[in-house]
Amino acid sequence: MAQSAPLVNPMSVVGAQYCAPYPVDLTIMRKVMTITDGNFAVSDVNGNIIFKVKGALFTLHDKRVLLDAAGNPLLSMRQKILSAHRRWKVYRGDSSSDLLFSVKKSSMFQFKTSLDVFLASNKSEHVCDFKIKGNWFERSCIVYRGDSTNIVAQMHKKHSVQSIVLGKDTFMVTVYPHVDYAFIVVCFHCGFNCDSE
Repeated sequence: MAQSAPLVNPMSVVGAQYCAPYPVDLTIMRKVMTITDGNFAVSDVNGNIIFKVKGALFTLHDKRVLLDAAGNPLLSMRQKILSAHRRWKVYRGDSSSDLLFSVKKSSMFQFKTSLDVFLASNKSEHVCDFKIKGNWFERSCIVYRGDSTNIVAQMHKKHSVQSIVLGKDTFMVTVYPHVDYAFIVVCFHCGFNCDSE
């Protein structure tokens, strides 16, 4: 597997407070069959919930909100249901005006998942700022910096009794030093949804 040179300057998208000088290990738990809010929770190595995602179903704009541990909205993810390109737009807070980045499939037809992430400042979108590649059936993927081999985060599915008995999927995520882990969590969340449609 390709090795990455560590980032010297923090790569902050959501906020500098989410950029740690060491690797951050997170656990993402997703309820497989649910129509209730809060079907996606993120915890640290000690089992403390640090983020939750709640969703609004059956609307023209599919909308999810990333909440911090105190229940404050950090980011809003929105997607037009009736669009050819499965693109999620991510905004700061619970708004639709302060665009931070967007995530879309690299191509309409693909056997392995490949998603492009564009920061709001990248107006032309000729080259992506980040790329997510992986196999979503095996539930393992890697986030790269731009179109390079520089890895900024990795995810793999953890097979457990919980996933079978309780209908919950558990994923282990490693976010590399100085990389915004709130941003990475939302990238993976958008990836789950792009790939399931």
